[in-house]
Amino acid sequence: MKITVDAAAKINLLLDITGQLENGYHSLCMVMQSVSLCDTVTLEKTDSQTIELTCSDSRLPCDRRNIAIKAALMFFTEAGVKNEGLKIHIEKRIPLSAGLAGGSADAAAVICGLDALYGTGLCQSALCSIGLKVGSDVPFCITGGTKLVENVGEKISPLPPFENCYVVLAKPGQSVSTAEAYAKFDGIEINHPDNASMINAMKACDYEGVCRYSGNVFEQVTDLPEFEKIRRVLGECGADLIRMSGSGPTMFGLFRNYADAERAEKKIRNEGICSEVFTTRPVQSGVSIR
Repeated sequence: MKITVDAAAKINLLLDITGQLENGYHSLCMVMQSVSLCDTVTLEKTDSQTIELTCSDSRLPCDRRNIAIKAALMFFTEAGVKNEGLKIHIEKRIPLSAGLAGGSADAAAVICGLDALYGTGLCQSALCSIGLKVGSDVPFCITGGTKLVENVGEKISPLPPFENCYVVLAKPGQSVSTAEAYAKFDGIEINHPDNASMINAMKACDYEGVCRYSGNVFEQVTDLPEFEKIRRVLGECGADLIRMSGSGPTMFGLFRNYADAERAEKKIRNEGICSEVFTTRPVQSGVSIR
């Protein structure tokens, strides 16, 4: 038996660090949005007694360092299911180390796919509980859509769908270490976004307000040479909002008009600023089982 799952990337319309917990983790306030760029994860039962992982991108490890295998092992443990053998294949489209939750999306796809493959019928809350043990972004990637995500990723509240726009993603070649970004954040004085106004704008479906109050504190500690060029092109093509996703380095622009978004994508690629650039749209699911 085989299950195929599409796993959506995410962007951060808001990302603020609101404190540090006793365990050393940071408390977050985020507005997260799934977008149509996705990986495809295929799960197949075997009789090998092991978990075999293959991936279309040779840069990803296919052993236990891969979050997809961690997710499978966690599912089997938490769901009380015996692993008699599993084959996982990831068709990778979401850029690596991009601030788009590509690894977390794959983990979410594995957890939801295994629930379907083994017929365990776990509720979404139970799936998210398993996901949180794998990574802080995994619960959102399981729920997907438009959400307010707080604390360490476990508190997820629905927001009205964020729709009727296009999202251009541009990922520079250089990666950014999330751990280093947090370390830099802890060492400087940070200007925080107006979270309440942003959340109110989201609840009111106020597109202009979202563009006005959107913020990402990591932009204050992360800078790459490509950022200025990406901002220039997105601005020239009429982006209503230009923001970094997660801890970077992917920048995104919001556009009302598809033609403007497509023009920005082509210009970024043609000028050689980024090779990984995509025109996407907001979607209201994190994982989709075919």
